[in-house]
Amino acid sequence: MKVEQRPTDRKAKDALADKDSLLKLYREMLLIRRFEEKTAEMYQAAKIGGFCHLNIGEEATIVGTISALRKDDYCYSTYREHGHAIAKGIEPKAVMAELFGKETGTSKGRGGSMHLFSQEHRFYGGYAIVGQALPIACGSAYAIRYQDTDEVVMSVFGDGATNIGAFHESLNVAKLWHLPIVFVCVNNLYGMGTAVNRASAVTEIWKKACAYDMTGERVDGMDVLAVRRITDQLVAQARERHEPSLLECVTYRYRGHSMSDPDTYRGKDEVKEWQGRDPILSLGDHMKRDKMLSDQDIERIDEEVTGQVEEAVKFAEDSPDPDPKELFRDVYAEEGAA
Repeated sequence: MKVEQRPTDRKAKDALADKDSLLKLYREMLLIRRFEEKTAEMYQAAKIGGFCHLNIGEEATIVGTISALRKDDYCYSTYREHGHAIAKGIEPKAVMAELFGKETGTSKGRGGSMHLFSQEHRFYGGYAIVGQALPIACGSAYAIRYQDTDEVVMSVFGDGATNIGAFHESLNVAKLWHLPIVFVCVNNLYGMGTAVNRASAVTEIWKKACAYDMTGERVDGMDVLAVRRITDQLVAQARERHEPSLLECVTYRYRGHSMSDPDTYRGKDEVKEWQGRDPILSLGDHMKRDKMLSDQDIERIDEEVTGQVEEAVKFAEDSPDPDPKELFRDVYAEEGAA
């Protein structure tokens, strides 16, 4: 599928012209890829339980959007959020430990794959209900505006969420109240097993922004540089003018909706076509052409991130299980708590 990209402001400062910036994007995408591949392996080995949704194929959209945020900005995600959590700065060890249900996980082993959370990194989930985080993200954006600070909220969701009431209510109130929020639709063409053109009367998601008089943009979600450039502009717009926006990133997940999905609703040729535009290989080739990266460098980086993922698995396996005595911790407010 060819994506007709919306034009971007080329006069905007390009933060991606130097080798170090590109290397960081490349390394982070590869880390997420190797992490998810190992997650699939651990799930099949019954080390990880419950539902598990992988980001494999969507790395350019994840890294391109979240890398445009500051550390003090907020990010809300979906149940397909392992990569988002890592991109927001959470240690892979803590993410893997959470998948293993261990006390050292981001949610103390209580959330698992779908409910990663870190107040320290301002990564606020991980939500099992489709579109659930959209109005909550608006609440954080309203608090920023009320306190007159300059943080930005990024709300990430799938294409299926754009057909529910919470999506429309959230965009409406965001524009009405001029909230500093960037809505990011990860359009991987399928809501579970249902193609976008079977679920949405408007298949170009970015066009839904016009109903609320806000900026709408569409970008090739397999091109990390394109994603980062347009996200930089939209984040600046939210930070400087408190104007919300909707960004549609057209991307693709190589595997089924979840680890339990037999993935029978699409053909192998379609998957292979998208894999031919792999975001990690594409950036690597781009950097090799510009003499920024060699085959030896790529091999070295791969060995380093693979080792990092192996360390995360060992950390998770060696971590303690949650103490049963703590079962009700953080469930009910403690007596006398404010």
